[in-house]
Amino acid sequence: MNTANLTRSETAARSAAVTVRDYSVELDLSHAQDQTRAGFATTTTVVFDATAEQTWLDFIGLSVESVTVNGADVAVAYDGARITVGGLAETNVVVVRGTGAYSRSGEGLHRFLDPVDGQTYLYTQYEPADARRVFACFEQPDMKAPFTFAVTAPAAWQVVSNRPFAAIQNNGLIQNVAFSPTLPISTYITALAAGPYHRVESSWTRGELTIPLGVYCRASLARHLDADTIFEVTKQGLDFFAAHFDYPYPWGKYDQVFVPEYNLGAMENPGLVTFTEAYVFRGAATAAQYEGRANTILHEMAHMWFGDLVTMVWWDDLWLKESFADYMGALASAEATEWTEAWVAFANRRKAWAYLQDQLPTTHPIVADITDLEAAKLNFDGITYAKGASVLKQLVAYVGREEFFSGVRRYFRTHAFANTTLDDLLTELSAESGRDLAGWARAWLQTTGVSTLTLEDGEIVQTDPRPHRLAVGLYDFDAAGELVIRERVDLDIVDERTPIALPPAPLRLLNDGDLTYAKVRLDMDSLATVQSSLDRVSDPLARGLIWSALWNATRDGELAAGRYLSMARDFAPAETNMALLTAVLANASFTIDHYLPAAARDRWRGDWLETCWATLHLSAPGSGAQLAWARATAAAGTVEGSRATDIRAILLGRAPEGLALDPDLRWALWTALAATDAAQVGDLDAELERDNTASGRTAHLRALAARPDSDVKASAWARALDDTTLTNDHLDAIIDGVRAGRRRDLIARYDDAYFAKLRAVWDQRSIEIARRLVVGLFPAADALEGVDRWLAENTDAPGALRRLVIEQRDHLARDLRVRAVN
Repeated sequence: MNTANLTRSETAARSAAVTVRDYSVELDLSHAQDQTRAGFATTTTVVFDATAEQTWLDFIGLSVESVTVNGADVAVAYDGARITVGGLAETNVVVVRGTGAYSRSGEGLHRFLDPVDGQTYLYTQYEPADARRVFACFEQPDMKAPFTFAVTAPAAWQVVSNRPFAAIQNNGLIQNVAFSPTLPISTYITALAAGPYHRVESSWTRGELTIPLGVYCRASLARHLDADTIFEVTKQGLDFFAAHFDYPYPWGKYDQVFVPEYNLGAMENPGLVTFTEAYVFRGAATAAQYEGRANTILHEMAHMWFGDLVTMVWWDDLWLKESFADYMGALASAEATEWTEAWVAFANRRKAWAYLQDQLPTTHPIVADITDLEAAKLNFDGITYAKGASVLKQLVAYVGREEFFSGVRRYFRTHAFANTTLDDLLTELSAESGRDLAGWARAWLQTTGVSTLTLEDGEIVQTDPRPHRLAVGLYDFDAAGELVIRERVDLDIVDERTPIALPPAPLRLLNDGDLTYAKVRLDMDSLATVQSSLDRVSDPLARGLIWSALWNATRDGELAAGRYLSMARDFAPAETNMALLTAVLANASFTIDHYLPAAARDRWRGDWLETCWATLHLSAPGSGAQLAWARATAAAGTVEGSRATDIRAILLGRAPEGLALDPDLRWALWTALAATDAAQVGDLDAELERDNTASGRTAHLRALAARPDSDVKASAWARALDDTTLTNDHLDAIIDGVRAGRRRDLIARYDDAYFAKLRAVWDQRSIEIARRLVVGLFPAADALEGVDRWLAENTDAPGALRRLVIEQRDHLARDLRVRAVN
């Protein structure tokens, strides 16, 4: 048995027998700059009550040196994941001294060496269960306790944690930083960052409450950090949530640190939120990027209440924090910041993620059945986030906005610093709204699948029937030729068929306003209107819903891929909403590579590259559209080399007027050239000299692996699977390079080796790294025999591994099915 994979049943039994009172954690990071040192000293003192004679603490490290129980040294009983402690009394003090390992995978305490200035940076990432890689603990969300951290680190470093420091002793060489105790929190949201981080300070005040604010990034990125913009969104969010939640921000300070080689977008550690430093833009960025960053800032801020103040008992109810944070992030963006069209991006992009996930054979209810940690790790998905948020948006309309927020406020007051389940939330919402929500929960939280709504012969027809409150928008041309809303019909539907009397209109849009969670189809007349006049739809949310309907129909094989691509070619150049434009560009590229048969694929690759190239040169100089089309040109140029000479000319200084040729765009263009055999190693090495940064080194690896040479692919493939020194980002880069150009003729030879190595990869690598390998190297074959054979022969494989393989099989099956239709 893999004792690191904690199960729901055993953790429930542990929390029933053990009540944690307090943690004190001491970390010695004074030698972290010495890259030859693999580990750090860690000491945990935990005070707890117990009704059992024996329990265990979780710890995944290099070694455990000693264990003391109630003042007595005991023999170390450690299997690499669990430390057994026995001879327990009613109240116990256990001290564990061990050596933790610095991480290169983004799990636990990650160590990063900045190639620009040689500086070392540390940060932690724990969710769902990697605090145990840093200190011994009871690693489950329902065993909350106060934490007091003490850290020894180099004297010149910034050292930050969830709480402000209480005392610092600094002798000029090292510093000892003692932090104030936290309020009761779960292990997975404790946090630490240490290193020569650049810091910018501000504060937020509301009434008598003043919260210190801090923004951190690596020193070599400081010139790119737009802290004022980040603070503006932060203060707007704190104002919004203070007004709506009526529960004062409880965590004392609000630091945000942007960190390298991060596996997520962000993490909601109270008082110390961590973000991927991809949000520190090294060059020009589109409005969609700024909007996305603002949404993430607000999503994480909502977690200070949903998830941190009130936490789920176990990962079954992960949605209790993630669905709410996703919904609140969009709501606060739309109502408190300049990003008033945030619901457009949500309807078109976040829900696309949910629709995709909900159609997989591994889909699950929003309230999921999570039996162990491996299952929990894979449930940070489109169901838990975007479908859950969509359903909450519908719930707000169902119970009323004021009633919803009143219920939320009751929930916080009743369960502050405690743990909850679905029933606890429904109790508070039902009390405020006067509605029995049990039926709603059964229909939306405890079922799977997505309905498809179609208008047929005076009826709305839905597959997978469930209750929906929705609107049908009737759009007509105004005097200026714009397609605008003429009338909206609101209705509730429950059954498979619902009669509806609608007057004729050029465009009839189901789910107008995006009130429910469902795919919609356009009727034949509406589709004809869209095909001729999509650019005349003035409302961006309506356009987003139309683009979404077109994309879903294409994915389902009900709209010809060529027809979708024709509309993308005709109307994407006129799309003014950057979130929609970004999505359409990505979907068009995906359609060409996945849904077209070979002959049509080759033609459309050339046609799409020409569309991107022409629109790049027609776009307003310096605009977000120009940048988006430049990136699309690089992506299209990776599989079609007809513009290689022109792309090289851009790199040599002949770029369109106004185009900001920042390092990331330059690397995208060089990767396109490398993938089409139009760039040599010397070219890529010269670009690395120009951009010898962490991002530059990662991009260099990607471009090198993209070259269409059998020896290059063989070397990259072997390194991805066998080189355990690769960081998470470097592994991603090599995998991306292997897949670049979609050269099946060069990598199909590795299909059998992929399946032969799956079990060993899963057993020997961390789940974060293993997931990258399983998903990233899955063969894009022309048949299902290989994956079907592996699944048939590996019925005893770990459930999380089988889930990943089954999902990749389903993606491939869809590709083949839709390709056949086209």
